[in-house]
Amino acid sequence: MEYVTLSNRVKMPVLGYGVYQVSKTECERCVLDALKTGYRSLDTAQAYFNEEEVGSAVKKSGIARGEIFLTSKVWIENYGYERCRESVEASLKRLQTDYLDLMLLHQPFSDYYGAWRALEDLYDQGTLRAIGISNFYPDRMVDLASFARIRPMVNQVETHPFHQQRKAKEYMDQYGVQIEAWAPFGEGRGGLFENDTLKEIGDRHRKTAAQVMLRWNIQRGVIVIPKSTHVERIQENFDVFDFVLSDGEMEDIAALDKEESSFFSYEDPATVEWFVKMVEERKNSHGSSQKEQKG
Repeated sequence: MEYVTLSNRVKMPVLGYGVYQVSKTECERCVLDALKTGYRSLDTAQAYFNEEEVGSAVKKSGIARGEIFLTSKVWIENYGYERCRESVEASLKRLQTDYLDLMLLHQPFSDYYGAWRALEDLYDQGTLRAIGISNFYPDRMVDLASFARIRPMVNQVETHPFHQQRKAKEYMDQYGVQIEAWAPFGEGRGGLFENDTLKEIGDRHRKTAAQVMLRWNIQRGVIVIPKSTHVERIQENFDVFDFVLSDGEMEDIAALDKEESSFFSYEDPATVEWFVKMVEERKNSHGSSQKEQKG
């Protein structure tokens, strides 16, 4: 496994296993498959509703807690100082651990400053080894990095060949914030898995288009957290450390950038209204019929 060193000198694997949209019934099995394959970084979130299953899998794996880099995320309805602290404690209980390696604020809305101050204090106490953000565009990332007491150590954003986040990465590099990719395959939208450039590069290395996408991001210094529920794909996604893309191949993939999200724009007011509606629906239902969130 290869690692990156975060701004606070904590080492984080460049490749992890993500459990977004992995159902509660499948999650424990999938995480155990990932750990057996060799993954040592796991990414979940309060909004994925599978923290308990991730924690159970970690316990059942028999792997020492210190060998696993465990990430979760605080959801919008838990923003604000006190609510955020309480939600982190609840996440720790669900994950059956007394600390997290990384805790992120999941979305750039609502009282994220109050929530960030809570993460800062939990970091000071040692409950969180690193803290960061997710889906923060450059303007909000720079705002928080400039005015908060502790700068975010990670920003997890949509990053794949059709949306490469080059400008955002430049700002993250400038402020010492590590970029991490959710949806490193763009969920296959726009025909990414069938893209001729990616397939041709893969053929040269006897790799799949998916493996090429992961290797490309890793060589750019981007952490990746691919997700699959199929053990053969979980293993395939892990097998990306025995080849190197040439400068020319990296440039060919760079040329695929469409410079726009394959999902939605956080700069669109309709997107913000959509998230507000989701939060209100969850409040009204008291968690009885909740919809999983993107990212």
